[in-house]
Amino acid sequence: MAIRVALVGIGNVASALVQGVELYKKNPDSAIGVLSEITQYSLNDIEFVVGFEVNSEKVGKDLNEAIFVEPNNTITVYEPAALDTVVLKGPVMDGLNSRIRDFVPVSDTQETVDVTDELRKRNVDVVVIMIPTGSNEAAAYYANAALDAGCGVINGMPAHIANNSDIVEKAERLGLPLVGDDIKSQIGATIIHRGLANLFPARGAVLDRTIQLDWGGDMDFCNLTSNNRYEQGKRQSKTESVIAKLPNKETVDCQISAVDYIPFLRNTKEAYTRIEGRIFGGVPVRIDITMQVIDAYNSAGILTDAIRIEKIAMDRGVGGVLHPACSFFNKKPPQQQEDYIARKKLMEFIQS
Repeated sequence: MAIRVALVGIGNVASALVQGVELYKKNPDSAIGVLSEITQYSLNDIEFVVGFEVNSEKVGKDLNEAIFVEPNNTITVYEPAALDTVVLKGPVMDGLNSRIRDFVPVSDTQETVDVTDELRKRNVDVVVIMIPTGSNEAAAYYANAALDAGCGVINGMPAHIANNSDIVEKAERLGLPLVGDDIKSQIGATIIHRGLANLFPARGAVLDRTIQLDWGGDMDFCNLTSNNRYEQGKRQSKTESVIAKLPNKETVDCQISAVDYIPFLRNTKEAYTRIEGRIFGGVPVRIDITMQVIDAYNSAGILTDAIRIEKIAMDRGVGGVLHPACSFFNKKPPQQQEDYIARKKLMEFIQS
């Protein structure tokens, strides 16, 4: 049985997600970066049935074309054939209140659709929200529209959806699953930072202070480094993910920042992390790490797992926040858990 998916925001992550899924449908033996333990559904079951955007150059196009329209700039691993999946115009809300408005054309002549109605007409199972950080009103709008249409919701950005009590109550009442908030990368700066931070108490050491600085050349960094957008959830989400399980989290000096938008880097994200603490005898220790990754694919692999988990929950009639999935897949879940515990509980959910 297919999992009918709607994508909200046809940016780099949507491009990586569509490319990767369609590539693995053609070459299933080459699949890397997905949870093999999810046996109920494969990537071959994921069907993209509609997209929502405000960029006039993407609206009206088939999804296989829209994912390559600028300012999208992630690398191409596969060029899908026509998917017969139209990109429709959603409402223009708070998503363009930053420098990205200079790169995203919007046409008043294109009709804004009724999102709930379109989701119902296409029998969508799961709605994936991937709009810019700071688009809090838009994220809540799409989450509510999805629930009204009978869809599960995956929130891949820092807005409070799985942490919004009104939306959670609505999902519970309707028996529809929520996964959020703010998707973790597979191998990203935050997950590495978190792992090293948690290593200190596990080894009897003390973490005193830490820094993470990120920069990149896509619209995510253009958005984050303008109009105070980084403060609208992203800093809190990343900081909480790193230090939430430390016994001395109240006293750790933690600074995490998106420092610059560097266009020539395109969808490459670079990060520097420094961790300082003390070992036996109070002797200082310092760790410095740099990393480089194509950012969109780091999120896309996690989303393929979240989509399949949501459909399993819907098949079982499980509504509300899927806590094991949220804790494993997201930076700011309603319940922060150590990664190995979250993974164990997610495996139990899959196998139950």
